[in-house]
Amino acid sequence: MDDAHLREEGTNSELLFKGNFLHAKRDTVRLPDGKSATREYVIHPGAVVVVPLLDDGRVVLERQYRYPIGRVMTEFPAGKLDAGEDPLVCGQRELLEETGYSAREWAHAGAMHLAVAYSTEIIHIYFARGLSLGDRQLDHGEFLDVTTATPDQLFAWCRDGTVSDAKTLTCTLWLQNVLSGAWALDWQSPALPAGA
Repeated sequence: MDDAHLREEGTNSELLFKGNFLHAKRDTVRLPDGKSATREYVIHPGAVVVVPLLDDGRVVLERQYRYPIGRVMTEFPAGKLDAGEDPLVCGQRELLEETGYSAREWAHAGAMHLAVAYSTEIIHIYFARGLSLGDRQLDHGEFLDVTTATPDQLFAWCRDGTVSDAKTLTCTLWLQNVLSGAWALDWQSPALPAGA
């Protein structure tokens, strides 16, 4: 498919903010019709979200206060990629640090772009099974509760608004399709992360 008639070309870039985690930019672009416009967006290092499946059919979730929206959110475990980090290694690390679980098998489900109009963020989706529980290794300043739910409970929470986190909603769609057999996963048994 030829998308040339839709492409925008950057002609200038200005760094608006450089933080420890996020950066903000304002670019000038040439539109397909030759006119100019500006695009403000956030540079994000990328992240991983994990759908941890317990042997009894429940999923592992977290409850964490999210300051920007001022409420506790129910989410699948997730975390940002360190510079140059393999997404699977990040998923293994985050699952262990935040929940205490390590997994025997992993499957890459796909990736999602969270806010395409104003962010470069991409989140890699992994499923994990064959879980074994150890000690959590929370980062300094990280406070969260680990909980579980049946798929039906999670589906109901998505429907009634208890779960409104976009990555968790997307992963729940994946979960429904995997459980129904509509979408297959390619399970692998990678090496366990250090400390597992």
